[in-house]
Amino acid sequence: MEQIIATVRGFDGALVFVPEPGDGFPEIAWGDAFFYYAPDGEMPQNVQPYGTIVTKDYPDDATSDLDPPGRRRVNIHVDPPTFRELTGEDPHGVGRPHDHAAADRVMPHPVYGALGWVSVVNPGDRTTDTVMRLLLDAHNAARRRYERRHGPARPEGDDCRYSG
Repeated sequence: MEQIIATVRGFDGALVFVPEPGDGFPEIAWGDAFFYYAPDGEMPQNVQPYGTIVTKDYPDDATSDLDPPGRRRVNIHVDPPTFRELTGEDPHGVGRPHDHAAADRVMPHPVYGALGWVSVVNPGDRTTDTVMRLLLDAHNAARRRYERRHGPARPEGDDCRYSG
């Protein structure tokens, strides 16, 4: 988890938010990580993160069995072609059964797959490079959305790159 957070923090304009006691966020979110494109360093309002790391089961999301120590799940928003390439499914037609507790496998998010989110429990040898590439792609997509709304924060076409 720390390696992923450190890598994302190195993306130009990235804001990594990890809620903790006393910061006004719900206790259920404490210790999880939320990734945003925020070139001003301020928490974006009315914008969803492009990626998260969750470290525990949520009341409506327990199929990944994240409560045991050392388990976590990386969640990343991807475009429809990438979703299909990774999962073999259309994001709006997700319905095939998945073992959402299986580690080191890219699969549709157990709750938000239909919205274009993929997830990986405990990224390992098979998926870490893919996870890092997907996070970078999601970061660059978030940057482009930001720039459509607010104007360029960096030279056009100057996407961040992952050197793996």
